[in-house]
Amino acid sequence: MNTIKYLLDEDKMPTHWYNVAADLPTPAAPALHPGTGQPLGPADLAPLFPMALIMQEVSTERSIEIPDEVQQIYRQWRPSPLFRARRLEKALDTPAKIYYKYEGVSPAGSHKPNTAIAQAYYNKIEGTKRLVTETGAGQWGSSLAFAGALFGLEVEIYMVKVSYNQKPYRRALMEVYGARVVASPSTETACGRAILAEHPDSTGSLGIAISEAVEMAVQRDDTKYALGSVLNHVMLHQTVIGEEAIAQMEMAGDYPDVIVGCTGGGSNFAGLTFPFIGAKLRGERDVRVIAVEPAACPTLTKGKFTYDFGDTAHLTPLVKMHTLGSTFVPSGIHAGGLRYHGMGPLVSHLLDLGTIDAVAVQQLETFSAGLQFARTEGILPAPESNHAVAATIREALRCKEEGKSETILFNLSGHGHFDLQAYMDFQAGTLKDFEYSDEEVAMALAGLPSVG
Repeated sequence: MNTIKYLLDEDKMPTHWYNVAADLPTPAAPALHPGTGQPLGPADLAPLFPMALIMQEVSTERSIEIPDEVQQIYRQWRPSPLFRARRLEKALDTPAKIYYKYEGVSPAGSHKPNTAIAQAYYNKIEGTKRLVTETGAGQWGSSLAFAGALFGLEVEIYMVKVSYNQKPYRRALMEVYGARVVASPSTETACGRAILAEHPDSTGSLGIAISEAVEMAVQRDDTKYALGSVLNHVMLHQTVIGEEAIAQMEMAGDYPDVIVGCTGGGSNFAGLTFPFIGAKLRGERDVRVIAVEPAACPTLTKGKFTYDFGDTAHLTPLVKMHTLGSTFVPSGIHAGGLRYHGMGPLVSHLLDLGTIDAVAVQQLETFSAGLQFARTEGILPAPESNHAVAATIREALRCKEEGKSETILFNLSGHGHFDLQAYMDFQAGTLKDFEYSDEEVAMALAGLPSVG
């Protein structure tokens, strides 16, 4: 009756990833070639990704086997624990039951190794020697650096400059794993030099960092690009989270009425929710799903659902997603992993279908929620994860007001041990809220590409 954690044995770890594309009532729009405007073929993506990942990107198979070598590495931290947040429930005096899936137990401290390991594996077996990527807060960069070390791959990372300066210890972790880390925008690429010429004090953005990484990746035949969110194959690799959570909720004799996840590009959100959404789409179990984003980067709540580039320099394919425009540069909030102008196409498509809901939360509310969580549950969440904590607390208090005993499940996507300066700033009262007006969003959207 008083169980706190639900643990699966290693032999219960998922052996297959779940692909939500198999259960969509209407398929997501295809990615388009940036030059021709025509749907992409596998050959168009070959300069960037190994063929195995390209085929996963376009697959509509419901179940895709996880390679044995990837499963073996997963076992270092998977299955991850599911916790019942009993002390938080008591502090909120809510009749709601709150559960959280904790991904901070991975070596890199977040959910990101679930795809980093898979991407490094597929690149290794297809002969790649070097991976180039971008990172915001550094969760993805440290995860790919970790994966590169395991598979003997050289890793080069363009880190958004505001986070490069805000999070020196996350940068140090990447370097410990053997990666080379460059502040973006940099003078190493044509894209970076052009941006610095126009904006010498640019704090950077994920769109800019992606442009730099892609530009470097296509220059060498032994090099590929790796992306930590947004794309379908990344969402696919993360679904081990939700598959485990379904089994753990069965252990608890419960099932969520509400599922919450923070969203930047959508990977941790998709990882937890997609297996549950699949059951909903198949008519098996209903659930309300909430995507939570920063008010400072309101992609789902204020962005437009249309075709856009994934990067600032327009080197990437065009994908249909909720976007604020590829030139959008958000304020330097501490949730660096959520500062991206676009949302993953599959997450965007599900919002357009009405399958999920979206809310935006201000920075100060998220840090207040993170402190309350740390002081009750003992785990310090990452600034990104605080968005899910804040929305969960909102839902729990709603249950209190309505006198409803609903079950809430959220993804605690990573720990905040490298983000203590942000918590210090919050407690010192120096953090600020940021919100973009409709007029500012309209200006950012003015440069969207024209797609027939």
